[in-house]
Amino acid sequence: MKRLLLTFLLLAVFSGSALAQQSQDFGNFVVHYNALNTNLIPPQVAQGYGIKRSSSRALLNVTIIKKVMDTPGTPVPALVAASATNLTGQMRELEMRELKDSEGAIYYIAEFPVHNLETIRFGVSVAIEGEDEPLMVRFTQQFYTE
Repeated sequence: MKRLLLTFLLLAVFSGSALAQQSQDFGNFVVHYNALNTNLIPPQVAQGYGIKRSSSRALLNVTIIKKVMDTPGTPVPALVAASATNLTGQMRELEMRELKDSEGAIYYIAEFPVHNLETIRFGVSVAIEGEDEPLMVRFTQQFYTE
């Protein structure tokens, strides 16, 4: 079950725009992030991790990769904090939780409710041990629930 979720999240992070994959390069690190409706998560995976599948719920997924020459990179643990603000200014702190697999992949996820055509502005702070400043990512995404 764990491998199925991590495979799904890897595909979501590294796939094309269908799942709104994005990344930001910070020199030695790359922060990959995406947000998607939880109804896109396979039922077995959602059930195994207590994720409620619904078109009116979304999942934020963040992964931090340290660049390593001639490799796809190494997953890095971090303190990840995120907030979501809609266009009317309603802000909510997202409760991030860490998921790890036996092969070393690390994901940070948070679930939150969304409304049809709601546009959310995300602010993500990634504090990596040994780095002076947190890495800051900001992005905006519109959600569809119907």
